Amino acid sequence: MSEPTIIVTRETWLEARKALLAQERDLTHRRDALSAARRDLPWVKVDKDYVFESPEGPKHLGDLFEGRSQLAIYHFMLTPGSDHICPGCSFVADHVDAARQHFEQADLAFCAVSRAPLEHIEEVKRRLGWTFRWVSSGRNSFNYDFGVSFGSDEPGRVVSYNYGDEPSTAPDLPGASLFIRNAAGDIFHTYSTYARGLETLVGAFNWLDLAPKGRNEQGTMSWVKLHDQYDGSRAKGSCCT
Repeated sequence: MSEPTIIVTRETWLEARKALLAQERDLTHRRDALSAARRDLPWVKVDKDYVFESPEGPKHLGDLFEGRSQLAIYHFMLTPGSDHICPGCSFVADHVDAARQHFEQADLAFCAVSRAPLEHIEEVKRRLGWTFRWVSSGRNSFNYDFGVSFGSDEPGRVVSYNYGDEPSTAPDLPGASLFIRNAAGDIFHTYSTYARGLETLVGAFNWLDLAPKGRNEQGTMSWVKLHDQYDGSRAKGSCCT
């Protein structure tokens, strides 16, 4: 980024800053209204009995609530038969452990879900230092039913992703889904988001968006790596390291 073409006095800068503040406040109010509309979406009852593989043995979807009434699932792109660890999914995951110390106190449980075998999931967790729950859906249709897995990867294939059809050869794509369980134990799907809808989960973007260079990208998330691949990084860590 080159230097700005206009250098001004503090007084002129303050005038411009106040004008921007009016836009920021408008965005805050519109975001509040959007969040309310999201909470007001109708619910869909989950009728399938999904069973996941976990380190403690088989877990039903209801078990992942861990006594809470709400559950957030992150659909992590970790595909059976592949050693690739998605940097984008890892970028999101780096923000989870710090955040969940707080949102778990507000009646929201968290779990990541991938189709990869549990052994591979545990290996990635150890490498990257994450402590959140992460289970395998490799023996059920959960990922397919919630729009993040697509079967074969033939060239030119069109998949239904992010509420529309688009070409993709990826067997798995990222997303997040929210669920609620009532007093009777019934589980309902309330919300799912994909693609750039996941950016709200990435606190690092919010910091960069405040800075003069912004996200400093050559392409979408072009500089993002696994956190142990950055220069000078430690072998293991979290969003706080």
